[in-house]
Amino acid sequence: MNMIDLRSDTVTLPTADMKRAMMLAPLGDDVYGEDPSVNLLQDQMAALFGKEAGLFVPTGVMSNQLAIKAWTQPGDEVIVEKESHIFNYETAAPSMMSAVQLHPVAGTLGVFHPGDVTSAVRPDAYYYPRSTLVCIENTHNRMGGTLYPVEAMRDLRTACHAHGMGLHLDGARIWNAHIASGTPLRDYGETVDSISICFSKGLGAPVGSMLLGTQMLITKAHKYRKIFGGGMRQAGMLAAAALHAVEHHLSLLAEDHARARSFAEALSGMQSFGIDRARVQSNMVLLDFAGGPMRATEAQRRLHAEGVEIGMGTGDSLRAVFHLDLDTDAVERAIEVCRTVLD
Repeated sequence: MNMIDLRSDTVTLPTADMKRAMMLAPLGDDVYGEDPSVNLLQDQMAALFGKEAGLFVPTGVMSNQLAIKAWTQPGDEVIVEKESHIFNYETAAPSMMSAVQLHPVAGTLGVFHPGDVTSAVRPDAYYYPRSTLVCIENTHNRMGGTLYPVEAMRDLRTACHAHGMGLHLDGARIWNAHIASGTPLRDYGETVDSISICFSKGLGAPVGSMLLGTQMLITKAHKYRKIFGGGMRQAGMLAAAALHAVEHHLSLLAEDHARARSFAEALSGMQSFGIDRARVQSNMVLLDFAGGPMRATEAQRRLHAEGVEIGMGTGDSLRAVFHLDLDTDAVERAIEVCRTVLD
């Protein structure tokens, strides 16, 4: 049985064309700054997002944590949305790597109002931590791929700067936000002070993320990348995959979004779970089993037995993620399996 994998957009495999690009990539030693493919990727992404410089790193977690490290001093506090990836899925790294604490604040589908952040800023007294940085996420993973409107980001940045804080964007899926909203990537980049982008999710590269910001920030992050163990040598093969992904796969995200909508529409009205179609804004669909006759864990087990892999969402829900390696036939088969074993 060929499994239909809806667990994440990280499960994609490199295409044949991407593998060829990797094999043909010009290489050098990136620790010495001599890998031409890495340098090209960093320059192109900085220009694409309107930033001064970029730093290629293995993972999105490292990119976010380098940003926090570069922005803060030990004992500072970082304001985060309470359902964010940084708060929930990065293994308490800010406390371990940067000796800072996180201040989680509830947003609305992951979106802050400026007042949410303003009320969380610590008073200027010696017995409080110093509020240094605000981190947001676009698209928002735990909310089901919801968008953070660029206008709301601009308002938030104004509030951050009024309190002397930086604004960092975990943009692991900013590509999805760009395709779904039509907002230029440069607008997103210029609306925040630093941004982490990922090539190994919807774009389908096997490895790689990047931190973008000012030259001063990236210079600091470069040092910490070495300390964190993220210096890579002939990394150009990975950079070539990322370059290929941005050039050839970015527009294909629209197909993932369309398949997510089709999936949600086809399964709306099921008795065993609910779908909030207003939250289907990119490539994810949450199936909410709360209060129904079946728990999400039981639904996950039944789907697996019939050849559909799906991941757990927040609470009593499952999360279906649509990606490059799923075609229309696979999605239609997943819909039929859901109807058969869950209704």
